[in-house]
Amino acid sequence: MQTEEPHYQNRSAWLRAAVLGANDGILSTASVAIGVAAASTTRDPVVLASVAALVAGALSMAAGEYVSVSSQSDIEKADLKREQQELDETPEEELRELAAVYVGRGLRTDTALEVARQMTAHDALLAHARDELGISELTEAKPLQAALASGAAFLAGGTLPVLVSLFLPFSWLVPGHYFFGLAALALLGYLAAVTGGTSIWRPILRITFWGTMAMGLTALVGYLFGVQVD
Repeated sequence: MQTEEPHYQNRSAWLRAAVLGANDGILSTASVAIGVAAASTTRDPVVLASVAALVAGALSMAAGEYVSVSSQSDIEKADLKREQQELDETPEEELRELAAVYVGRGLRTDTALEVARQMTAHDALLAHARDELGISELTEAKPLQAALASGAAFLAGGTLPVLVSLFLPFSWLVPGHYFFGLAALALLGYLAAVTGGTSIWRPILRITFWGTMAMGLTALVGYLFGVQVD
């Protein structure tokens, strides 16, 4: 019995939004907490800043992702509308354009023309969307899905820094946020690699390196300004 090969391309849209959201949730919330903790003498400002960063960041990520992906969706819909109009007005020219796409992919001219005819007879707009415009079900923009995935992932990622701000001894807050933040980022890189079917170590190293840079620079800002927040 032939087994179906695993493919991961169908996960790319929501996985990108989820990884981006979780990464930002961990990194931005932890960075804000570290910066405030480095300039504070009490816990309350750190907790307030962490919660504010979590809520504002989640809403911002969801809204930004929705607007961004909606713009992509609008472009796709406009392209499909123009393509349908061209199919209605100049079907023979569109047939030659589709055949030219197949020739460019390695088919002989006569074979490409026959394939184009058959694909047009089956579903002309689908064939042109997929093979000429590069739009398919796998790549189709889904604004609501992307917004929910991004916002929920930000909340999930940013919850850890909030818990650290709440429960870790105050004198350990700065190194604690470093440790737990980097551990969470490494776990996120691992999960993203496994879910996407890619190598493991490169995503982990990439995400922890930039996480270290971001949190380190934020802490440095807090120390350099030397403003003691009570």
